[in-house]
Amino acid sequence: MPNDVHTKIIPARTPESTAMLASVKRATAITANLNRLTFNDADEVRALFSELIGKKVDDSFLLIPPFYATGGADISVGRNVFINQNCTFYDLGGLAIADDVMIGPNVSLITSGHPIEPSQRRACVVAKPIVIERNVWIAAGATIIGGVRVGENSVVAAGSVVTKDVPPNTLVGGNPARVIRSIGNLGIDEMASSVPRAFPFAASE
Repeated sequence: MPNDVHTKIIPARTPESTAMLASVKRATAITANLNRLTFNDADEVRALFSELIGKKVDDSFLLIPPFYATGGADISVGRNVFINQNCTFYDLGGLAIADDVMIGPNVSLITSGHPIEPSQRRACVVAKPIVIERNVWIAAGATIIGGVRVGENSVVAAGSVVTKDVPPNTLVGGNPARVIRSIGNLGIDEMASSVPRAFPFAASE
């Protein structure tokens, strides 16, 4: 079972697991209220998200409901962060989102899980942090698991499952996600012409 400095292990039937359950119940109540709101209720969404994470978010923060979480206290977000519809954050291991990050619809950021061994699977929850660095775009339907750092300016392609660190300035895609190519500052025409090459697996599937 992992036990490094960045791993959090919460055994079942302990005060820590009781506190975790209370955190889940609290998050469920707050997000239920948040999910009654719409795109036009941006100030109220920011207020409820601030309550969820225990600190005020910047006025540039934008989230479109619905949104789901199992905690909140271990989430931090920077300025100019955009979170699209139907995203799920499991933040028990710690979830840090830097400035200028864009998160597409149906994205899951999952820091926690269970041991693989059958005899231990219900014995504890194991969690590792996720770090999303500045100016990252996580496209629709991607999943990022605990222990991953997504480097500055990188793009995670739609539907990807990210199990390893993403280097800065790269496009990754697939399951498990792999580096497709480096990315840089292209002009509009160059970006348009690069899209088919950015997703080489799409033409053959």
